[in-house]
Amino acid sequence: MPKQPAQPTPPPTSGPTPTTATGTHRNVSTYSASGRRLSATPAAVPAVPVVSTTSLARFAERARARRTIARRQILGIAGGLVAVLALAWLLFLSPVLALDPDQVTVTGAGSVVAVDKVTDVVDARADVPLPRLDTITMRDEILDVPGVREARVMRDWPHGVSVTIVAREPVAAVPDEGGYALLDMDGVQVGRVDSAPKGLPVVDVPVGEKRTLAAVLSVLEQLPDDLLGDVRSVAARTQDTVTMTLRDGVRVDWGSAARTPLKISVLSTILGSKEGKDVKVVDVSAPQLPVTR
Repeated sequence: MPKQPAQPTPPPTSGPTPTTATGTHRNVSTYSASGRRLSATPAAVPAVPVVSTTSLARFAERARARRTIARRQILGIAGGLVAVLALAWLLFLSPVLALDPDQVTVTGAGSVVAVDKVTDVVDARADVPLPRLDTITMRDEILDVPGVREARVMRDWPHGVSVTIVAREPVAAVPDEGGYALLDMDGVQVGRVDSAPKGLPVVDVPVGEKRTLAAVLSVLEQLPDDLLGDVRSVAARTQDTVTMTLRDGVRVDWGSAARTPLKISVLSTILGSKEGKDVKVVDVSAPQLPVTR
């Protein structure tokens, strides 16, 4: 039987034996189909997984970041709340924007409104901060002042108030108990005098006839200033029988308050003509067919 050839002895491996993550390596040999060993390589034993120290550090860092953000949010909210409270105190409680009575202006009082009574309403709010000032209530109180028809109250920053008034200017004087009551265009009494004031027509209407008085006042309201200044007196028994007497003695039969602008134009034309200088009566109750005498 033939003798099998001896297998060559593998050369010894020089150097230290490789170690695995656990400290050791083992050699793995590879053989051919005929049984011959081809190579021998060290095979690493799989490492046992462990928690990385860097992951723990990242977790801790994220937790610190979250705590820092939370602290900053709390500080931001607290700071905002303090700022709001400080602003509220500055606007509504501090004297920084307080009303100064010396910085109050009143315009439009005219000749019948007592300005001191208007300023008394404002002075009652002295030292009140302007943002807390109730201008609506102030306006209502100013409207109660005799002679005030309309009023507007506006803050004048930083310490003042501006009051704008529409006064009830008298347009007629009505005989009343030995004197004369001064009426505005709405028939509201705005004053009383002992004698008929110069420049105001004296109105003679039946007592209690509100419609008749309203018709007369409507006519007077629409007259231009130059013509109104020429009217000495106005009388009416009904709202359709308004009659005016001019200061030169000319009587004007006006009729009702209807078509007053046209009647004004016709009357001005007649009085401005050469023939108009000799007329004593002008009837414009039918303005398209005026009559003069």
